[in-house]
Amino acid sequence: MFVKTVLDRYPNIKRLVVFSRDELKQFEMAQLFDPAVYRGLRYFIGDVRDSNRLRRALEGIDTLVHAAALKQVPAAEYNPFEFIKTNIIGAQNVVEACLDSDVQRVIALSTDKAAAPINLYGATKLCSDKLFTAANNIAGRRDIRLSVVRYGNVMGSRGSVIPFFLERRRNGVLPITDPEMTRFNITLQEGVNLVLWALENAQGGEIFVPKIPSYRITDLAQAVGPDCSHEIVGIRPGEKIHEEMITASDSFYTVDFGPHFAILPTAGQHTVASYCEARGTDPVPAGYAYDSGTNPDFLSVEDLRHLIRTHLDPTFTVGA
Repeated sequence: MFVKTVLDRYPNIKRLVVFSRDELKQFEMAQLFDPAVYRGLRYFIGDVRDSNRLRRALEGIDTLVHAAALKQVPAAEYNPFEFIKTNIIGAQNVVEACLDSDVQRVIALSTDKAAAPINLYGATKLCSDKLFTAANNIAGRRDIRLSVVRYGNVMGSRGSVIPFFLERRRNGVLPITDPEMTRFNITLQEGVNLVLWALENAQGGEIFVPKIPSYRITDLAQAVGPDCSHEIVGIRPGEKIHEEMITASDSFYTVDFGPHFAILPTAGQHTVASYCEARGTDPVPAGYAYDSGTNPDFLSVEDLRHLIRTHLDPTFTVGA
């Protein structure tokens, strides 16, 4: 979706490099984008753990979006250092490769689990966020700005609850971790749009947070399988009942852009007052917190069904 959107919006782009360690996905992508038409599209096999390969891939690149991560919460609890090597050391490799090249704009993708983390995955992403935002302090005279985009569950992403429920409803049983659980929801296109907006508008060091709706896990179960039984299985290790994107402690450094927020670095070139004056924004009230449980915007059962049909499965139906 990101590559398609970039190619559609910037048809004269000279070079777009897809850097990943998944050769199958790169092959499948090459079948979707005819090389004879998209002459600037390139595929590099590589891993963010390999700093030399990163530097080679960044030759002639001026803009970078960092989306590489290990992200499954239970797997992180069982394999902590593997997540550290990709999500933290890999992030630092990206930062250093950008500083050593001609890259000018960098956006790193984060997660709501990085706010007040209680699991290893969230802790690694918080460290990654700090690495990217703090890198602006050592940019020197380089023309480079590094920022972060943080959002909630991407609808339909691998391992997320909606495709899991869609699969499990065939068995007639939907496992509910906790009846009180809520989650943020963002579509893939909304996430892509925010990244592109941040690339054009970031001053460096911000963590951009979109204003997006929440849903109740019980409403999702009703939307997907109203005739299914609901089995309460308890929360998994490292899970929260409600996800957070801005904590009360963050509020003293957070400004309101209207459709989204920006958390400013606690140490750096901007103060909240100077940033607000320069960008025409306002600070949020002291103590403000943004979490999926107290979010004023919730998706209804019908909203969820509409989103599933629109973004995941146009043939999706439920019994009368």
